[in-house]
Amino acid sequence: MLENKHEYYMSMAYKLAKQAFDEGEIPVGAIIVCNDKIIGKGYNQTERLTDVTAHAEMLAITAAQNYLGAKFLGDCTMYVSLEPCVMCAGAIFWARPSFLVIGADDEKRGFIKTNPNILHPKTEMTKGILAEECGQLMKDFFLKLRNN
Repeated sequence: MLENKHEYYMSMAYKLAKQAFDEGEIPVGAIIVCNDKIIGKGYNQTERLTDVTAHAEMLAITAAQNYLGAKFLGDCTMYVSLEPCVMCAGAIFWARPSFLVIGADDEKRGFIKTNPNILHPKTEMTKGILAEECGQLMKDFFLKLRNN
């Protein structure tokens, strides 16, 4: 059951990543779930907002914190279609969600290669949920960029 729940919510993050793709942004989507309700979501908007910090995770964290009126996301699960970068992993550390669920690995810019212990000790992590789909979207995006 839990695996299906993770796949369901990751599919929502994936849809946001596709929205980013369609808008010419690096296709990453993130959602934050609390008590089976989506309370925050985001997709990369660094080009649109001309803001290098406008990553999917950062936008989702801000939305969830605003929804809860709190800075900590202790009873929440964050789903992100691509392994977060170090900046986003740092923000996830400070926001302290109970769980982080990752779609595809990011072998070039992901936090695990740089600092696998950056997450808060109370945050549990699961990787590889819809990894193939999420990874393929990234490959398609960069292939499209190279061909234009």
